[in-house]
Amino acid sequence: MFAARQVTRTAPRFAAQLRTPMQRRFASTAENEFISERQHIKEHAQGTTELWKKISLYAVVPALAVAGANAYWLWTEHWEHWSHLPPLPERTEYPYQNIRTKNFQWGDGDKTLFWNEGVNYHNHDKTK
Repeated sequence: MFAARQVTRTAPRFAAQLRTPMQRRFASTAENEFISERQHIKEHAQGTTELWKKISLYAVVPALAVAGANAYWLWTEHWEHWSHLPPLPERTEYPYQNIRTKNFQWGDGDKTLFWNEGVNYHNHDKTK
């Protein structure tokens, strides 16, 4: 029984030793194919990197500049249009608007940090 167990343990090692010279004989061609394939992948990746770098610099950056200029032009046109309109009528004051349980820590304490006088409505009669 002990001998049978010993044979089953050493059999895989013995078979591996027999296979090793055979694998070494074919390793040179497989290894060369692997190296050439890796080299091809590396060259392809370098070419792709250069392509995307050129796309980023010569297409995306000018497109962002044109889009920014367009947004600025539309913004100024919009506010130019609003400057010619008559003043808006007083807005309806609802009880849930401008609730202040305590004053803000900046300015006069009644306006939020992101207050814009041209857009936000402020009822001066309701201030404390």
